[in-house]
Amino acid sequence: MRIGSYQLKNRILLAPMAGITDKPFRRLCVHYGAGLTFSEMMSTNPQVWHTEKSKLRLAHSEDLGINAVQIAGSDPLEMAQAAAVNVAYGAEIIDINMGCPAKKVNRKLAGSALLQFPDLVEKILREVVNAVDVPVTLKIRTGWDKSNRNCVQIGKIAEQSGIQALTIHGRTRECLFEGEAEYDNIRAVKQAISIPVIANGDIDSAAKAKTVLDYTGADAIMIGRAALGNPWLFQSVEGLIERDSITQTPSLSEKCGQILRHIQELHQFYGEQKGYRIARKHVAWYLQGIQPDSVFRQTFNAISDPQEQLIVLENFLNSILDKEKC
Repeated sequence: MRIGSYQLKNRILLAPMAGITDKPFRRLCVHYGAGLTFSEMMSTNPQVWHTEKSKLRLAHSEDLGINAVQIAGSDPLEMAQAAAVNVAYGAEIIDINMGCPAKKVNRKLAGSALLQFPDLVEKILREVVNAVDVPVTLKIRTGWDKSNRNCVQIGKIAEQSGIQALTIHGRTRECLFEGEAEYDNIRAVKQAISIPVIANGDIDSAAKAKTVLDYTGADAIMIGRAALGNPWLFQSVEGLIERDSITQTPSLSEKCGQILRHIQELHQFYGEQKGYRIARKHVAWYLQGIQPDSVFRQTFNAISDPQEQLIVLENFLNSILDKEKC
């Protein structure tokens, strides 16, 4: 799997997710086998480029591999300028978001709202591609709604505009995250264009990843929501896809250790005033896969001191490990 001049480690990618794919989470997913990760979506509004929030979203380090940054907006020249700024900050791949279904994004004619206007899509893609000397990729949905599935048309526009790889979430904007992913449409796009196609949507196991790759003919798969609280998913997917082997999930002890380290990293990355808040949602996701406990969750969410948060979490995880030994 190549994107422009970059050879990826494998064909398993982590989707960019706002409020989630920060540096600590990306590092964890890379550790367990993600071949490429993307930063959180960056607005192309110049007023927010140099804010603390934007700096955190752009944070990167060499151990994360290729630095891929996603941008979202609707003005072609502003998008091009934002791409150039991000490349100056160290971005090695620019990804354009035309798949986000959020109302606050779509109201600004950004994200998946752009799929309604193929001419504007082409202008944006050409401006961004011409503005930077790094590969530009695109992430889309299958269309705006079920009556207007135009992913094949957009895929052809992307290829003609110089886009180096296309990710398709197999749903329309209207579908949000409901219903089953439309792998038929991903397959149709793959058959219509020659640039790499990345399949996204409902890939929550190694077996599902293999089925989607085989059926769609896609060059790679992208995992999003299924990685929440389950970053070790990449390990089993990588084993089956790249080595045709069944990989055991990490032990409960290893998972608990990684959870604690992740929460510590969040505290360090965001600072005391914000880190403990970000930690709450991650702990909730982890517990869903290990041991759901609404009482502990309420207790944990009431804590605002990072050190106390870690102590309480460690004690709870140790109690789970003690039960397993019994």
